[in-house]
Parts: sequence; structure tokens; C-alpha cells
Amino acid sequence: MTPSDRIIVALDVDNLEKAKGLVEGLSPHVGCFKVGLELITAAGAPQVVKFIHTLGGEIFFDGKFDDIPNTVGAASKAVAAMGVKMFNVHASCGIESMKAAVANKGKSLLLAVTVLTSIDEKTCQHIFGKSPAEKVLQLALDAAEAGVDGIICSPKDLSSLSKESKLKNLMKVTPGVRPDWASKGDQKRTMTPAEAIRAGATALVIGRPITSPPTEIGTPVDAAKKILEEILC
Repeated sequence: MTPSDRIIVALDVDNLEKAKGLVEGLSPHVGCFKVGLELITAAGAPQVVKFIHTLGGEIFFDGKFDDIPNTVGAASKAVAAMGVKMFNVHASCGIESMKAAVANKGKSLLLAVTVLTSIDEKTCQHIFGKSPAEKVLQLALDAAEAGVDGIICSPKDLSSLSKESKLKNLMKVTPGVRPDWASKGDQKRTMTPAEAIRAGATALVIGRPITSPPTEIGTPVDAAKKILEEILC
């Protein structure tokens, strides 16, 4: 993995025109682009994927599939056929659904979402009856058993996950990454890019700090270069 491959830019926009300039400018400086529910719903999945591929970008399809095995397997087959670099499922859909995704992922990488980085301790206890650390570990182990390529977790979870030998070969992709010069926004469990890499992150998902950086930082390309310099130090 090259240093730039470690940066995944979240294209949290609602139309392709807004995405166009970001993909064209950032493609030489980042690994791929995460397209999520907003853009997929607004513009249509096949159209979004084709558009970004045409501009030379690779895609992390953030569909977060969470359903019964037959449905997850069919959705995985459909998105893999589009030629995306990676896509994801919710680990909470269960081991059998994740196995169905694995069986249909083709050449794409499959990631399993553990606990969202917007969920804090109190909310996690309310939803799952466990702390974030406990729930993330449980879901990560389920994902490993299912045979996925990696997991998505908070950078705060990396240290504890690194102690579990069964998770050693999994990619660790972390949202909730915020440089010191960026606002935390709605993320609750965050680290800086350099901290996350040192803690064991394989790749970092970064949205607004790159796509809408503070004025003093400059353009999205300037922001991406600044983050790249940080993780190389």
C-alpha cells in the first residue's frame, strides 16, 4: 500500500456535478472515493460508479448492506459486478449474511461495519447493551469468522483489536479521523490521521476535512497533501 492509498475520501455530496471537481482534483493524491447513501440515492448506483470510473477514480461503495443472507448475497453480487474496489455490509446482519456477501464479492474487497463512530458509550449501551469496545470486538470476530477482508471501526478501537490474533490479517478501515485543524462534526470517537496510522489503521476515511477544508488550509488538494505529510511523519 502506498501512503496515498491509505486515504479514502468520503464524497458526501448530493449530485455528480459536485463530485466531479473533487474526483478530478484528488484522484492523483488519494486511494479511492467513498460513495455513500446520499449520492447513491440521489444519482443512482450504476450512474455514480460509471461516472467516477470515467474520471479515473476508484470506489468504496458504502451501501452498508444489512439484511437476510439471500438479499445481502444478491446485493453483493450486483455491486461487485460494477467493478468497485471495495464495499461493505453491517456486521450486525450476522455471520450467515456476511458469508453470503463473501461468496458473491468477486474481485472486490469486502468490509464489515462494526459500531458507527457517531455512537458514543451511552448510545451503544442503549442499542446493544454493551460498551463500544465490547461490541466492536464481538462484531469483528464474527466478521473474521465469515471471511471478510476487513472491518470498519473507530480509531479508538484499534489498540484493543490489535491484541486479538484472529483479527491480525483483517484490514482496519477507520472513519472518525480528524486532523487537529478540523472540526470533529458529528463524530464522537476520533483520532488524528497520524494517531490512527500508528494505532494500526490500514486506511482512513476522511470527508469534510478534505472536501470542505478550513480556509486557512486551502483547497481539497492542499488538505489531502497536508494529511499525507502528517501520516508520513
